[in-house]
Amino acid sequence: MGCGSCGSTPGGCKNNGSCGSGGCNKLNIFDWLSNMELPKGQSQFNIVEVRFKNGRKDFYLKEAGMSLFTGDIVSVETSPGHDIGTVSMAGELVKLQLKKKSIDSNSAEIKKIYRKAKQSDIDKWEAARALENPTMYRARTIAVELKLNMKISDVEYQGDKTKAIFYYTADERVDFRELIKVLADEFKVRIEMRQIGARQEASRLGGIGSCGRELCCSTWLTDFRSVSTSAARYQQLSLNPLKLAGQCGKLKCCLNYELDTYLDAIKDIPDSNVRLNTLKGNAFHQKTDIFKRLMWFSYPDNPGNFIPVTIDRVKEIIELNAKNEIPAELTTFKDVVIIEKKLDYENVVGQDSITRFDNSKKKKKSSNQKRRNNNNKRANASQVKTN
Repeated sequence: MGCGSCGSTPGGCKNNGSCGSGGCNKLNIFDWLSNMELPKGQSQFNIVEVRFKNGRKDFYLKEAGMSLFTGDIVSVETSPGHDIGTVSMAGELVKLQLKKKSIDSNSAEIKKIYRKAKQSDIDKWEAARALENPTMYRARTIAVELKLNMKISDVEYQGDKTKAIFYYTADERVDFRELIKVLADEFKVRIEMRQIGARQEASRLGGIGSCGRELCCSTWLTDFRSVSTSAARYQQLSLNPLKLAGQCGKLKCCLNYELDTYLDAIKDIPDSNVRLNTLKGNAFHQKTDIFKRLMWFSYPDNPGNFIPVTIDRVKEIIELNAKNEIPAELTTFKDVVIIEKKLDYENVVGQDSITRFDNSKKKKKSSNQKRRNNNNKRANASQVKTN
């Protein structure tokens, strides 16, 4: 039986055998404790993690003696009815996740797993998922007719087709009481509306980022921290909203990935507002290369001429200026001159000349000819001596 839990298609990816992408790439889990045997007399942990559509997860209690593994399709308790999901984590790793999320394993709020899903349950579940896209399009039309300022981005049917969750985004408060009545009459199911943010919408829908990879929020990222423009300033990125914004319209989450490294690197770098007083004038800052530890300065009379100065030299000039001493120039003869390597556009990918073997043959021929000539001279000289 193929995978039926893929969020990209209603019926699953239909992959026979093991999933080629490692679990549809929706918040995958690597169980690094799966190959470790439990101590004698200890049974498997009785709570498992179950994943639903688009990475929605929850913890469920299984009955004693029920053996569940990652990838099993199970029928779980909901209010009301039951739902169908896929086991995403089982065993001792679940204990660590419960501790990380501060959830008590003995809590009465943890619902139960009824059974492994039967074929009739799976058929009904796939039929319900096939209704999600048409339902979403029809719900959007109804919202427009009711003149509601909201966007319905996703619909998730419960496994028993008795309930549908409508995920929507809105910039302001929306009164959707009339919408719920119309949707209930239209689809004959229980309606639940859930408002999500722009980042959560991008994580549910997924997509390809500007880096060429799948979105972090839809594959592994679960902690949506706020991203400010100062993160771009510290990394000296141009404040271009078209380049810094992700598909959600917010600043990219990856701006925070290397921010700590940059903050550590700039601790030892002087302020960019500093002016260096020399005999040629007051030089002002233009740009900084954090990792090469270079700062570029220019004089007011020639602002287009960028002069590279090492961090140590900048600190030295600041100390001299504090003592009312004025150096002659920004740089000294000890400073390293940066030579930019010119790109060879004729040989971009490293290809060689077509006649490179011909040249080597000519060299071999010329060297062989020299050897023959030398041998002939030696032979003639030996003959003359004998005569």
